[in-house]
Amino acid sequence: MIGPLELISAFLLDCAIGDPRWLPHPVRLIGRSIAALENTLRSWFGRNREKTAGIVLVLVIVSSSAVLAFLVREALMLPGRGVVTVAAAVVLVYLAATTIALRELLSSAGLVIRSVKQGDLGGARSSLSMIVGRDTATLDEKGVLRAVIETVAENLSDGVIAPVFYLALGGLPLAIAYKAINTLDSMVGYKNEKYLSFGWAAARLDDLANFIPARMTGLLIAIFTFCYFLALRPGSAMSLASDSFRMMRRDGGNHTSPNSGFPEAAMAGALGVRLGGPSTYNGVLVQKPFIGDDCGGNYREAAERAMAIAAGAAVLSILVAAAALRMKELA
Repeated sequence: MIGPLELISAFLLDCAIGDPRWLPHPVRLIGRSIAALENTLRSWFGRNREKTAGIVLVLVIVSSSAVLAFLVREALMLPGRGVVTVAAAVVLVYLAATTIALRELLSSAGLVIRSVKQGDLGGARSSLSMIVGRDTATLDEKGVLRAVIETVAENLSDGVIAPVFYLALGGLPLAIAYKAINTLDSMVGYKNEKYLSFGWAAARLDDLANFIPARMTGLLIAIFTFCYFLALRPGSAMSLASDSFRMMRRDGGNHTSPNSGFPEAAMAGALGVRLGGPSTYNGVLVQKPFIGDDCGGNYREAAERAMAIAAGAAVLSILVAAAALRMKELA
């Protein structure tokens, strides 16, 4: 199990360095393994048994990731002295930090928002295309900013709250297993001709793994909304937090995903914006339900506030998880 100090250190390390390319990263190793094994399994099972091949892929990748993480953790926790003990603790904290992606999320979203503020809509669309799956070439400024708010809310759940939840629940092995599930979904969990059957297991398991964290994320957004606006607009802090929670309950199910709508709806309620709606993917128009109500606010301001609320909710999640771990140590 991971301790509260290690959890906080991992979070701070992610905030400090993010995911530099020059350092080895478990998710990159998992991604390469998925790509290699996909081709092998497709050739073994053939087109008529793609769903079975996809199930085998999920079982192999998730179990091997968890087992490898467990063995590495156990090796790092072997008795040692002096520099060896310190180095092992640093490596363990780094590996835990690789499961958290707050810095990368805020950095990517911030790049899009800065481009919009500078009047570079083309640059904003290009930067946005790196972090969302929809087509961005024809989006207007409002469409770009709505997409940024959506991805900040959704990836707060996938990239921060869920990993923290699993780190606190089962330590490094469970968090790495979650990252393997999430990576599988991002690589093969598509509803297109190529992956509809092959990626079925990956998509379903990702839905299951994110069920609790997504709803926790919505609650954390609503709670931190009160804290955030208490400093900016004290008279409306409770009302906005209530709107965030109310919108999560009302529109949390208005999404093609069984989970993503909850953090998005909570964020929409906190900011008074409308998210969702029709989007184009690979030239195909997909009719998605709307989330939230457009209260006529400034979407540039809303996007910046979404980043602040996401950062605050992330910190809140760390504090809650660290307190839970400390209580467990004392029990």
